[in-house]
Amino acid sequence: MLNRVELIGRLGRDPETRYTQDGQAIVNFSMATSMEWRDKSSGEKKTKVEWHRVVVFGKLGEICGQYLSKGKLVYIEGRLQTRSWQQDGITRYATEIIASDMKMLDRKQTGAERDDAQSEPMPEPGQIDDDIPF
Repeated sequence: MLNRVELIGRLGRDPETRYTQDGQAIVNFSMATSMEWRDKSSGEKKTKVEWHRVVVFGKLGEICGQYLSKGKLVYIEGRLQTRSWQQDGITRYATEIIASDMKMLDRKQTGAERDDAQSEPMPEPGQIDDDIPF
């Protein structure tokens, strides 16, 4: 059986780091990936953004917490995991990517380039038109 995920996208928020009682880092962040296509009838360019929850443990988690920030372009490799919990008598579910590898893809910038850099903000979850392109 195979459970493998590979994503390239931008962080939607700064990573949040916490530690287990035995000192192991657990880092969480959201990541946006996008898909573009042309609408067949209008020829208009369309974009669909998907949001992913990423969890990183241990030393790799510490590295993510230290070096990643909102808007950074990264490659994440890992596996899907769904967890469940009870809230107000209702079973809730969340599917997350448990990361096993991370590569920073933004090129290094000088201080002047960083000041001039403009990145288009990703829309927040819920602000996306769910029109399916097919």
